[in-house]
Amino acid sequence: MKKLKNEGPLLKEAIRVGSRYFEKRGAGKFEATDHVDLKVRAIYLLLVKDKVIQPLASQDEDLPNMRHKLALWIAKNLPDDHELLQ
Repeated sequence: MKKLKNEGPLLKEAIRVGSRYFEKRGAGKFEATDHVDLKVRAIYLLLVKDKVIQPLASQDEDLPNMRHKLALWIAKNLPDDHELLQ
């Protein structure tokens, strides 16, 4: 797993966008006190269920890999000129 440039900010943006997707999809709502790991796992599982992203191999299904996968997902869905991709 090669770390992305700006992976931290990309993950933050993925959680922001993923949370909106999660709520609009009717899967629930995150509280301000919910831990980021809970959000990462829930968003990842919903995106896999909806076939938006390809699932990780079962032996690789851990939080660091889920975080990386969400960062990749948002990087591919941002416009080419977005500041996080520079």
